[in-house]
Amino acid sequence: MAQRAVRAKELCGLDTGNRSGAPVTPDPVIQISAIEHFVYCPRQCALIHCDGVWSDNAHIVRGSRAHRRVDSGEHRQERGKQVLRAIPLWSEGLGLSGRADAVEVAGDAIRPVEYKAGVRHGAAADLQLCAQALCLEEMLDVEIPHGYVWYGGPRRRMQVDFTEELRGDVREVIDAIRAQLLTFELPEAPNDARCKECQLLHHCLPELSSAPRRVNRYMENVVFR
Repeated sequence: MAQRAVRAKELCGLDTGNRSGAPVTPDPVIQISAIEHFVYCPRQCALIHCDGVWSDNAHIVRGSRAHRRVDSGEHRQERGKQVLRAIPLWSEGLGLSGRADAVEVAGDAIRPVEYKAGVRHGAAADLQLCAQALCLEEMLDVEIPHGYVWYGGPRRRMQVDFTEELRGDVREVIDAIRAQLLTFELPEAPNDARCKECQLLHHCLPELSSAPRRVNRYMENVVFR
């Protein structure tokens, strides 16, 4: 009980002041949310985190409504554990900054929890949650073997094990995002099924951005065959 109170107090103490977290060494600092954007589409990631472009669609609005309680920053006791919401996170070693939707504290156990409005997001959600765990491990000098993603569609939560493979994948994605941000180059649009669901569809204009690629392919396959 005493240990749980200490851990909770440490995390609650972080929930004040600058939500972006502490200064970090690698440059540029990567927002944890960029991981999900990059895995979905590197062009989307660049538009949001390089160009500052943002727009809402039905999926984003639905997600925002589902996050109202999470974003409140409310802390409460639930079934023998403390649930701390909207906790700022950072990692100096990885150059990461962001926040956890929730962190559960039960004795020595620390578990990050990510909330998603729809159905299982797969790799993107797992990578984002693992990045949160890496931050917490550095901040609190603890080991976190797993966390949870709660999905609003089926109304259930799934355990995500933070294996060495998943941790390595997180570091690779962070390096790829940082390399992308340093080049200031906008990747080509995939112009595939992802585009229909993307909130930046009208900013991205995938049909136009992928046109030169189609022309080049035509020239190679037909004209210079």
